Amino acid sequence: MDNRTIAGFAVGVVLLVGVTGWVSTAPYLGNEGLSRTPGVIIGGTDTPAPSDFTPLNDARGPLIMKLTGFPPFVVYLSYAGTPEGVITATRPDGGYWAQRVRDGTGDGWLRFGDETYAMRATEVVGDARIPLLERWSARSGMPMDSPGPEPLRDWEVFFWTPR
Repeated sequence: MDNRTIAGFAVGVVLLVGVTGWVSTAPYLGNEGLSRTPGVIIGGTDTPAPSDFTPLNDARGPLIMKLTGFPPFVVYLSYAGTPEGVITATRPDGGYWAQRVRDGTGDGWLRFGDETYAMRATEVVGDARIPLLERWSARSGMPMDSPGPEPLRDWEVFFWTPR
């Protein structure tokens, strides 16, 4: 073997180890487990969805979301539970997961603790967003009239229901 072959092999091994490490651990990265860095593994135990999602508001810890399709995409989201489903919101910044829902990939999974539920996301638009944003705001602690370039009142809202 010449030096170029050995160097190529070494680079390949390093890349393989790096990708394997990322796939095995993401999105479990960042401050207190919260990260905008997507991962691919949601984990948890497949569980039938509850008849009422409101008790999830008392749970500590984030919601982990995974959409169907390729590439696999797993992220943490803030949420508010309702009797019928789960409210999530995201900045109106053209985010990848929101666009995938709009493009027809609204089927996915939500994980709370060790329980993972098969769910479907639907975007809520117009004035119908405001009551859902108010509920999300109350749970997240982010004020509706938050200052900045993207006030909460302008955020995109998605409602998740069991599938």
